[in-house]
Amino acid sequence: MSGSTYGKSFIITTWGESHGKGIGVVIDGCPAGLPLNESDIQAFLNRRKPGQTKYSTPRKEEDKVSILSGVFEGRTTGTPISIVVHNENQRSSDYSEIASYYRPGHADYTYDQKYGFRDYRGGGRSSGRETIGRVAAGAIASALLRELGVTVYAYTKSIGPVTIDYKKCRKDFTITSPFFMPDPEASAMAEEYVMQKLNENDSVGGIIECIVTGMPAGIGQPVFDKLDADLAKAVMSIGAVKGVEIGDGFASAQHTGSENNDSFYYDGTGKLAKLSNHAGGIAGGISDGFEIVLRAAIKPTPSIARLQHTINKNKENIEISVKGRHDPVIVPRAVVVVESMVAVTLLDHLIMGMSSRLDYIKDFYRGR
Repeated sequence: MSGSTYGKSFIITTWGESHGKGIGVVIDGCPAGLPLNESDIQAFLNRRKPGQTKYSTPRKEEDKVSILSGVFEGRTTGTPISIVVHNENQRSSDYSEIASYYRPGHADYTYDQKYGFRDYRGGGRSSGRETIGRVAAGAIASALLRELGVTVYAYTKSIGPVTIDYKKCRKDFTITSPFFMPDPEASAMAEEYVMQKLNENDSVGGIIECIVTGMPAGIGQPVFDKLDADLAKAVMSIGAVKGVEIGDGFASAQHTGSENNDSFYYDGTGKLAKLSNHAGGIAGGISDGFEIVLRAAIKPTPSIARLQHTINKNKENIEISVKGRHDPVIVPRAVVVVESMVAVTLLDHLIMGMSSRLDYIKDFYRGR
């Protein structure tokens, strides 16, 4: 299967299946000398692992990470970093009957059409457990970004019709909320809404917002490798994501030019500033040095107990109720996945940006 590798300078390749022996990632291009141990990666993985609240799948997995290569005496060596998480709580029997039919909202039919064969146990590579490798890589990318003064912060903006009020948000509450929502009131309302849909054997979706601060100006590769284009590709590659926008995104289509343009000015200290940030920190595919704002639309969990219509391999119309252990809402566990893919993309572009100007190269080699 091609298409499991992402990046040009900071390169990640994820591997493994939902009900195989394990899930992992190989990271190539990580500079030597970064302090790194398994607990740094585990902290990220703990944010996406299942079974932590009543709103996530009851599948119990410790998702304990092991670093197999690329780290010596607590620092990266500059060689490929290989990471594995072993699967421990598979119940493949829950999926035995779906081998003969196609679940609505899943990749069952499209995988069969592409490969003529599929791993039906939990979806194989199309399972959400594939994101373990992304999150492990994101933990390393985030550590490198912090060394450069860049921070990536993602949270849930909305669950179904429930949207946060920015005036009521508390960043410290994000990690406390079962939905990773920074607004306590919205989080409580979301709990009621999700429980209502859960009792109806249904599921819900939502929107994840990601804010990047400290990103220097001038990062991005025009024309086809624009920073916003690569961010969109990275986030859209997450299985549950059905839409991505930067800055005002689709709302900008309703603006006039005078409303949408971000005007620059120098403040009283001589520092460059903007009157607005409708572009979301990226212009012409290149960062402008201000906050990068990205949002991702997450679809409802397709596996639901409610009766649904579908077809089987015998070309018969049938009705099914999906069995197994599934999240009524994917959004909370996807927050760290979005954050990780944004971090990986930013780091990849920062490394590429080092060679974009002659003076950068001279400064590096003459300063050694």
